[in-house]
Amino acid sequence: MWLLVMICLQCVNVYAQSSSSRPTSPFGPNVFVYNSTTSPAEMQSRIDSVYATQQHSEFSRERYAFLFLPGDYKLDIPIGFYTQVLGLGARPDAVHITGNVRVDAASRNDNATTTFWRSAEGFSITPTVNPMRWAVSQAVAFRRMHVRGDMVLNQNNGWASGGWMADSLVDGEVNSGTQQQWISRNTEWKSWRGSNWNMVFVGVDHPPTGEWPTPPFTKLETAPVIREKPFLIADSHGRFSAVVPALTHNTRGVTWHGGSTPGHIVSLDRFYITQPGRDSAASINKQLAAGRNLLITPGIYDLSEPIRVTRKGTIVLGLGFATLHPTAGTSAMQVADVDGVTVSGLLFDAGEQRSPNLLEVGTLGQHRSHATDPISLHDVFFRVGGAGVGQTMDNLVVNSDDTLIDHTWIWRADHGQGVGWTSNLSDTGLTVTGNNVTVYGLFVEHHQRYQVLWNGNGGRTFFYQSEIPYDPPDQSSWQSSPSTRGWASYKVADSVQSHEAWGLGIYSVFRHPNVSLTSAIETPVRANVRFHDMITVALDNLGQITHIVNRVGDAAIPQPRTTPKLSSFPLPGQKP
Repeated sequence: MWLLVMICLQCVNVYAQSSSSRPTSPFGPNVFVYNSTTSPAEMQSRIDSVYATQQHSEFSRERYAFLFLPGDYKLDIPIGFYTQVLGLGARPDAVHITGNVRVDAASRNDNATTTFWRSAEGFSITPTVNPMRWAVSQAVAFRRMHVRGDMVLNQNNGWASGGWMADSLVDGEVNSGTQQQWISRNTEWKSWRGSNWNMVFVGVDHPPTGEWPTPPFTKLETAPVIREKPFLIADSHGRFSAVVPALTHNTRGVTWHGGSTPGHIVSLDRFYITQPGRDSAASINKQLAAGRNLLITPGIYDLSEPIRVTRKGTIVLGLGFATLHPTAGTSAMQVADVDGVTVSGLLFDAGEQRSPNLLEVGTLGQHRSHATDPISLHDVFFRVGGAGVGQTMDNLVVNSDDTLIDHTWIWRADHGQGVGWTSNLSDTGLTVTGNNVTVYGLFVEHHQRYQVLWNGNGGRTFFYQSEIPYDPPDQSSWQSSPSTRGWASYKVADSVQSHEAWGLGIYSVFRHPNVSLTSAIETPVRANVRFHDMITVALDNLGQITHIVNRVGDAAIPQPRTTPKLSSFPLPGQKP
């Protein structure tokens, strides 16, 4: 009740109703705000027209968001590339959609392995086609959702390659089917069916029965520390605010059983609402320096300098996969080493001039404690190439202690434009120097050296999915030392004293002959550096991953395909 009272006191009316009862969006032309009195035909027409352009537009420049005010709707909503569908209630059930809300496989033959960059957040669904189809792979968010029925995570048993679900309730069954890997965090359902390579359940009520390696389930009773992603809310009169959820510890299940997600409310008049084509890094930084938060509307923002977030507690919230594109060889964003910053809902896309990194959090060498109010990153995605030539040294660099990363896909493109071993250059996906950094849902793929390089102590990873690069032209071009073939996917530095990771799947798809990887994971052997539930898989017909970790574990070979598994490392009795 206290949250709802605060909402009413702190909201701001940011638009007027038009004569057709369709709200006028304050967020620019590609954000469509609807209420339950808007003509269903008008809403359906817009949804269908956007999907017609975005269904197969994997590298489109268009970005869209559909926002629904509290109320009941009868709509069919297919969700295409770069499209976000949001409910604006304080709880998911405040926005109820009866209809066929779905994600279809983006490729032929029901193949969803390239079904990226889309999301559904903050509403309830009564599926008119049951089960609700959610055929997705990386960079797809499903948050604060209530499915009043069943759910399937593929299309007609075609392949899908990894997905994410958090703070959501499914009244019926979730069927993973052919999904290769999946993470569910703080989620509830009646039942779960299916398994393949790597399924991780953190803080899940009623997790499926069975234990690694058969079936390949990794289960942790609670999420040790988490802040849910910030989100927009509005009442039926169009008064908008943002909710920044509270930091919680040792949680299980959804946050909104009490009616609303606990947190503090920030009025929209404390935000600067950006517009692509109008705003530059300089104009955005001016607003940040004046103490404003950022709401970044859908579009592509060319940045000649970094966006600099320096104020404690700043909220940076992107809509519709708003994309930050550095053009002058700089970072796209730099976050200072201060408490409580949240960055969410953004795609960082590397530019033609090589950047040192795309997003840097904190300052190298500073180790201030942020344990009571950490910096948190939610649904932040990275791309190098694919939409055009892009180059960077690192992608995401985390220097601040206690940082939370809540779902990321860090991708050096393996297809699209500007793709090649000497074209879309990217050394490392994620580099961590901060201590006590926690990651839920870490997807990192195809970078040319380490996918992940962990230099800080006390790090934790819950779910890891990684394909190593497809395109090393020969072994000499991809060799980390004279005696080590390739670069490990997950590297814990020799200086690290403590680290732990659960549920790791590492895969190869080599395109050139005579290339292989010695070990998928490299780590110091110490009592407080521990890995749980690892799998390697070699796909296509070339090369192999010879060992799982530190030259331990069987080889993953493509023909006949083997899927070696290891339950824990260090091995029992193994000493440093």
